[in-house]
Amino acid sequence: MSYKDHPRQSALNDRHLALGSKLDAEWNGMPIPQTYSTDPYEETTIVRSRAGLFDVTGLRIIDVTGSDAETMLNAMLTSDVSMLKPGESAISNIVDDEGSLIDDVLVYRDGPQAFRLSHGGGHLEEALPLFTEGHDVTIAKDDDVHILSLQGPLALDILKPHTPLDLAGLKYFRHARTTLFGFDVSLARGGYSAERGYEVFCGAKDAVAIWDAIMEAGKPFGICAASWACLDIVRVEGALLFFPFDMPKPDTTPWEIGADWTVDLDKPDFRGKAALQAKKGKERFRQVGLEILTDQVVAPGARIFHGGREIGTVNSTTYSRHLMKSIGLAHVPPNLAALGTEVEVETDGGRLVANVVRTPFYDPMRLRTHPVEERTA
Repeated sequence: MSYKDHPRQSALNDRHLALGSKLDAEWNGMPIPQTYSTDPYEETTIVRSRAGLFDVTGLRIIDVTGSDAETMLNAMLTSDVSMLKPGESAISNIVDDEGSLIDDVLVYRDGPQAFRLSHGGGHLEEALPLFTEGHDVTIAKDDDVHILSLQGPLALDILKPHTPLDLAGLKYFRHARTTLFGFDVSLARGGYSAERGYEVFCGAKDAVAIWDAIMEAGKPFGICAASWACLDIVRVEGALLFFPFDMPKPDTTPWEIGADWTVDLDKPDFRGKAALQAKKGKERFRQVGLEILTDQVVAPGARIFHGGREIGTVNSTTYSRHLMKSIGLAHVPPNLAALGTEVEVETDGGRLVANVVRTPFYDPMRLRTHPVEERTA
């Protein structure tokens, strides 16, 4: 199957091919540059020390507008979107009637009656029709939008001379319409790297020109194009969960993955609220980080044992050359989730010793994305 046969296409395909990608992986119906000719570990070093540019257009964007948009979203999502002001965004979740996670969503509020929903491989689009009936709301999938994500400590220095927006003053989870290199864009502070970063939302017709302009502006700063293999390394180092890979059980609740902060039980009724209330405090497992005593990456899905008994799974893994550790995001019973707990991880080469450790593995206080001065401002 050719990459051209997928239903969604990035305008940046030629750039990815020129960088050595075979575009032989796909996500959400779009070919993605899983690797380039460069080493993903070298890309990771550059993202951690300078800046790397990712194409994350594989995300799906849904526009929700109308006088009932806020009411409709509050009936569907676990968080209270009425708390968002225009220009703010937040991570939320969708659960079913039993309180089981079916998608995670990044909600952008663009105006009093205008929202954008960004999601990955979950069931948001199947859930939407359940909530739109009887509401003054319009749902529109935006397959034209392209998302360029510049991540790293020098991302601000690279972009700020080329936009009139006060980019240095744009706080985490904030966004604004502006121009970048003269093109109309929406700029958002955020990303999936555990570094300071900015996501550029633009039209397909401008994506190549903006990509080229960012890469050219970044040359003096040592920028690189960064692959999805690099993205997976940095997001695991940052303990950033990826639906559905970090929620392998179909009946996982937000309580079990440490997403309590996305659930507002004080707001009016929403889908799954009663089930979530009933399941709070009855978690079957906890979300933890594991440091595995090996110099190799462990396969995702590896089974975890304690005292000869199978107790859980390792869901996302990487070997972090930056941290010089084999690490994983895992689910274990609550009584075995204490820091320092020793378990065994089963691999093809036998069982390996692992220990429950603090997450995130990289930047445990999240100072790169949430500087102290912004927390107190």
